[in-house]
Amino acid sequence: MTSNSLLRFDGRVAIVTGAGRGLGREHALLLAKRGAKVVVNDFGGSLVGEGASPLVADEVVDEIVANGGTAVADHHSVADEDGPTAILRSALDAFGQVDIVINNAGILEPASFEKATAQILERHWRVHFLWSALLTRAVWPHLRAARYGRVVMTCSGGIFGVPGLTPYTSAKGAVFALIRSLAGEGAPLGILVNGIAPGAATRMSVGDSSLSAEDHELIVQTMRPELVSPTVAFLAHESCALNGELLTAAGGRVASIFLAETAGARLGTHSPEDVAAVLERIFDRTRYCAARDASEITGYGRDISE
Repeated sequence: MTSNSLLRFDGRVAIVTGAGRGLGREHALLLAKRGAKVVVNDFGGSLVGEGASPLVADEVVDEIVANGGTAVADHHSVADEDGPTAILRSALDAFGQVDIVINNAGILEPASFEKATAQILERHWRVHFLWSALLTRAVWPHLRAARYGRVVMTCSGGIFGVPGLTPYTSAKGAVFALIRSLAGEGAPLGILVNGIAPGAATRMSVGDSSLSAEDHELIVQTMRPELVSPTVAFLAHESCALNGELLTAAGGRVASIFLAETAGARLGTHSPEDVAAVLERIFDRTRYCAARDASEITGYGRDISE
């Protein structure tokens, strides 16, 4: 395929969660425009997962159909016990198959660590990590049977750490580990799993009351959600050979986020004082290993210190 070839999704069926607004809506619109049949999943809740409105998903489906595409709405919440199987059933009933899963649904309830109740922590973990895992697990046997699948998990640059958003960023850290582990399990089955760390002006990102009107407008104009969706569509395409990768896309810029280990220092039997004495070597990042999985890091037998 040349760089000028149009990436199409004809004959493919995609599930996009949280597709009624923001990033999910743009993902669904782009995939449908490129020929995919899309299950637009959204129960129409608030940022913290409360309330519901079927109109949120229905309006996106209406827009897709009006533009000549094919889509059905699914109003189940990914956080409901039977949500994953119900979403899968919507896809199979409408189109008879699933090829692509884009786990985009999420919530955000800002809280410092001290103020993060068990309920807040658990709610973020369930929506961002657990239900992304369970929807993917529900679809997995169908992808395995077809020997083909593309899964895109929504992670976050917040995995680097954001004070005041500990419940959210911690859950996204779990998603990152999920991407890495599923990539290894899926590859022999023809299933590739990657992640997107988006930066966009959505309900989650523009609600900061500390922003001036000028800064708010700048974010809205430069961090448009539709600038993220092309990267998601690439990761979801059959021509994409990436696996276990995390790409960040924001404001028209795309980059790679990766996990690495420094060469470190080999000390053998040593004392705490010996560790303190070689900190500069331990943190020397001129040589590192960007491991594919845990089997490639030093602690599991590989030595890159020499």
